[in-house]
Parts: sequence; structure tokens; C-alpha cells
Amino acid sequence: MIGRLALLMLLTAPATYCVAQDDAPPWQWSEARVFSEVNKVRAGRDLNPDGWPGGGRVAVLLSFDVDNETVWLRNGDTGIGGLSEGQYGARRALPRILELLDEHEIPASFFGPAMSFTLAPEMIEQIQASGRHEIGIHGWIHERNNQLPRDEEERLLRQAVERMTELVGKRPVGYRAPSWNFSDATLDLLIELDFLYDSSLMADDRPYEIVADGEPSGLVELPVQWILDDAPLFGPLGQRYANPRDVLQVWKDEFDVAYAEGTTFVLTMHPHYIGHRSRIVVLRELIDYIAGHDDVWFGTHEEAVRWVRSANDM
Repeated sequence: MIGRLALLMLLTAPATYCVAQDDAPPWQWSEARVFSEVNKVRAGRDLNPDGWPGGGRVAVLLSFDVDNETVWLRNGDTGIGGLSEGQYGARRALPRILELLDEHEIPASFFGPAMSFTLAPEMIEQIQASGRHEIGIHGWIHERNNQLPRDEEERLLRQAVERMTELVGKRPVGYRAPSWNFSDATLDLLIELDFLYDSSLMADDRPYEIVADGEPSGLVELPVQWILDDAPLFGPLGQRYANPRDVLQVWKDEFDVAYAEGTTFVLTMHPHYIGHRSRIVVLRELIDYIAGHDDVWFGTHEEAVRWVRSANDM
């Protein structure tokens, strides 16, 4: 079954790369060209601390990408059915998720396109009610960064920062690229706009410093992975469906190794997927399983990054 899960993820995960614009095919590139392309954004030094707050052995960082209708809107799809599926994320799924987190008094990070929160601003108050959660930026309308000119990507990001600051009441410090889709310009823009961290890249499963063209950037990366994302496997259509309990076992195994290594367990979920009844049961079981271990620290992405930066004198 694991092989089937891996195949499903390969077939359904959206592209997150930016193809170099050049007439020459890659097998004709010089080695210098290959190094130039690869070194634009790389993983630098390992920032994993010796321990986590409160004597924690492992950091469990639950995150939710509140995409809702923007999954359809970014493609210009205004079909009533799709938009209603997106509205489910705000109308029913988010309250169900927040109730579960409140039961366990667990913090989480919520990343959303500015347009998602503009369409359903009541989500802000719901997320902020407990005082435990973080809200981060996930683009303007879930745009694909690598399909945009730099000036358009910058315009949308600045617009998102302004709108989210207005809605949240303070400026968010964390960024997650829509679809984890980095362009050649994204890192420069994050540094220019003084973000504290990014959570979009996959070069490690420990926190690391991003390196830009061989130089440390000072930006902390909390890496993600498609293995730890509900979207490719919980989609409801055809072959995109995977048994939630099979996925639960994968997530448990991922946590077990993170616990043994003393690193981070970063789980990415989407309310309009994980918030459905058969899937919230899986999240509940996962939280119960994790909470049954000693020395587990649950935190927001921002809290984890500030701890990491302090431990590394950044």
C-alpha cells in the first residue's frame, strides 16, 4: 500500500519547480550552468537545536493551509460546485479543527491566501479566539509564483502582506508559498519584506538556513514534504483518493523517527480536506498518539523559529 501511496503522490502533486528559460536542452548545459541553476536556493547550515522548549525532545508543528475557494479561483474556475467545496473549509471544517485543537490545548499555524480571509473574515476571529495560534501568509489568491513576472509576484505579495496585516491586527512573520511554489525571485522578496521564516522547501526535515547563490541568507526554513501533506492523498476524485487510515500510519511512522532523532514533525493540512468527518477522526487519532509520548512540544511555526534562532545566535 505504501508503494501505491507514493505513486499517487507522484501523479497528483503540483509542479513546484521553475524551468530555466534556455533553448539548449539540459544535457547540453555546461557544468557552470548546472551549478548556477542548482545554487540559486539551497539548504545551508543545520539549525536543529539540542532541545525544544520545556525540555521537549521533538517539536510537533501542525499547520493548516486555509485555501478554501482560492484553489479554484486561481485558475479562473468560478463553477458553483467547486466554490461550494471551498466554502466548506471556512463554514464547517475550520470550526471542527479548532474545536479539536482546543480540546487538547494545542497551538497551530494557519497559512492562508489573503483572499481566503477576505472572503470569510470571521475565520480570523475564530483562529485568534484561543490566543494560541499563528496566522501566516500564503499568497494573495493561491497564485503560482513561477508563472509570474517578478514585478507581478512582488505586487501580489506586498498586497497580501498589507491585507493580512489589516485583517489579523499585526503583521504576519511567516510565509508559505502557494503550492510550495518558489520562483527565482521569491527568496529575494521574502528577505526584502523582512519575513522571519519560510515553510515551503524540502531540502531537509530539520530546520535550516537558506543559502542564496552560495551566501547565507539569514532566513530560517521549516521544511515541508508531500509525504506530510493531506492534499495529494485526501482529494475526493477518482485515483486521488487514499484510505485515511493508511495515511495515518505513514504519519505515525514519520513522527516516530522525528521523535527518535529529536527534530521536527511538520504536518501540512487543508481544512477543506482534513476537516471532513472521516479525516478529522484520523487527525484526532494522530494527536492522541503523539500526545501519548513523553517530552513532546507542540508549538507554532513562529515559536519554533524564534527558539531555533536563539539557539543558533541568529
